[in-house]
Amino acid sequence: MAFHEIRFPDNISRGARGGPERRTQIVELASGDEERNASWANSRRRYDAAYGIRRADDLAAVVAFFEARNGRLYGFRWKDWGDYKSCQPSGVLAATDQPIGTGDGTTTAFQLVKAYSSGAQTWSRNITKPVSGTVQVALDGNAQASGWSVETTTGQITFTTAPASGVIVSAGFEFDVPVRFDTDQLDVTHDIERLGSITSIPLIEVRR
Repeated sequence: MAFHEIRFPDNISRGARGGPERRTQIVELASGDEERNASWANSRRRYDAAYGIRRADDLAAVVAFFEARNGRLYGFRWKDWGDYKSCQPSGVLAATDQPIGTGDGTTTAFQLVKAYSSGAQTWSRNITKPVSGTVQVALDGNAQASGWSVETTTGQITFTTAPASGVIVSAGFEFDVPVRFDTDQLDVTHDIERLGSITSIPLIEVRR
């Protein structure tokens, strides 16, 4: 799918709103009981960038970004300020933040993932857009300065030599969310001071 490896302006995304959504089918039985079924195995994120616009220049930047992406045609990177690190928002990145696999002596490629846990339940999210220069890798808790590379367009870590059998592979990183505009029209209102405003700029995560 068409994608531009460029990030939406940080100063505007910082004030946006949005987060994850899921799709659940709920059937209410005659008895009043419910049957629930998850239509999606993974969540998808939605955002509204309009809440981050504070100045006329912000609006102009969004319009330019929208035109350069041809509306909904091209995806792009988005920084979710509430969830953009492998650690807690207030934490410092470490190579041991997220286990991403276990060595078997043969496999050299590992996908970056982030685990979301509550109680006994955990959901793992594939991270496909790590931020260049932020990725750290460890083997059995020992940080590795070399011997590996990361593909920032897919989130895949590749080792020169396959980690030995049983070795825990972990990583720390910052990441972006791949999104696209969820509209082909920006409805801009020009107020009396000619500052301009816009009601909504919907964005939706691109799942590939």
